[in-house]
Amino acid sequence: MPVFNDISAVNIAEAVSAKTISATEITRVHLERIKAINPTINAIVQDCSSEAIAEAEALDARIANGEDPGPLAGVPITIKVNVDQARYPTTNGLRSMEKVIAEEDSPVVSNLRKAGAIIVGRSNTPAFSLRWFTKNDIHGQTLNPRNQEITPGGSSGGASAAVAAGLCAIGQGTDIAGSIRYPAYACGLHGLRPTIGRVPAFNASAPDRLIGAQLMAVSGPIARSIEDIQLSFRSMMVKDVRDPWHRSISYDSGPFEKRAALTLAPDGLKVCAEVRNALTSTAMHLEKNGWIVEETKCPPMRAAAEINAKLWMADMKLGAEKLLSLEGEVDSQFVYQQMVADAEPVDLENIMKALQMRISLIRQWEIFLQTWPLLICPVSGELPFDQQLDVKSEADFAKVFEMQMPQRALPALGLPALAVATGYANRRPVGVQLVSGHFREDLLLKAGATLEAAGHSPKVSDPFQLG
Repeated sequence: MPVFNDISAVNIAEAVSAKTISATEITRVHLERIKAINPTINAIVQDCSSEAIAEAEALDARIANGEDPGPLAGVPITIKVNVDQARYPTTNGLRSMEKVIAEEDSPVVSNLRKAGAIIVGRSNTPAFSLRWFTKNDIHGQTLNPRNQEITPGGSSGGASAAVAAGLCAIGQGTDIAGSIRYPAYACGLHGLRPTIGRVPAFNASAPDRLIGAQLMAVSGPIARSIEDIQLSFRSMMVKDVRDPWHRSISYDSGPFEKRAALTLAPDGLKVCAEVRNALTSTAMHLEKNGWIVEETKCPPMRAAAEINAKLWMADMKLGAEKLLSLEGEVDSQFVYQQMVADAEPVDLENIMKALQMRISLIRQWEIFLQTWPLLICPVSGELPFDQQLDVKSEADFAKVFEMQMPQRALPALGLPALAVATGYANRRPVGVQLVSGHFREDLLLKAGATLEAAGHSPKVSDPFQLG
């Protein structure tokens, strides 16, 4: 039997739709890969194999009857354990949530199913989806299949590790402070954080989200190719009336000027040489493909990152502080204490002032992006961190928190951003972040495809080999 785990989602869907291969066979191959590889990296922590086979067989039957199988026909995907999937616990990495069984799919899961995707497993996240490292007391630690000494990222670390190891073609992730972009970066993949309101969200198993998450949290795809990011994103973004924030706006928002701003060190961020080299190489590749690129300062990021912290910690204080104590997970408690200290005081006056400042910053960014439709900037100021660096000491946490400033800033602005893998340095993945205006994911993915064609194309890794 051929090995299909390194085939793109686009090619899988085309082959299944054309009856060149069955969805059942594709699913079985990926389930075999999961059985062989997942015990080593612990990316998938809830088994969906029986349901996956049944859904693949049902899809094959529909194809045999001449029905449209959908744009993701037979594509194996994973769903993060903080997102509702009917009949599975939405644990969010918590022992105390182990018995919270979802009765219905969240909108993003519904959309992926309707598109023909096959869910082969549910992916790991840190407790409370709070960290850029993936470890918790209920599901354990996820390892990076490229290099076990470094984080797979977080909080969608299980999703990124699964994609990098070929356990699935698409990993669904969520992002409130870099949780799609950083795992993609850490595992040498591409990851899209959509505009707020692009992908419908709702977990019926939990109370509605507080204001920070309503303004900043999104779902999006992690994949090995830009083409797969586009295919899965377009399936994810279909309207669902359960999300009042959702906006049905066309994927293709029309022509744009090929002008890009290059900001090597936003707001004075200390950026390592390897990341700077990736940024300048990215600018060069775009220039060779007809883009005008100019090194310039972007609007404030640090102020936006501070707003992110205040809103996020206000949510946590009201919605999860008691649960943090009940759960007793040492790492998340330590991280939460550091983040609250950074965001203090989280009170009514400061939250209202943060929301007021937010609209001013969004205005500055939208004006900037009229001149420069694309921004090239770091995902992180450093190469992917050593495992568990953030909980080694207060100083180590502060270092990690500062290096992640470009990720923390953009959610407060509601802007879309794309992490693009560009290769490896010192046996660690490296990449860049592309940013554009609201609902201009099409622009990001066109620029990303140009970079992918000119440079690095992520592959599947066996543990623990660079791909």
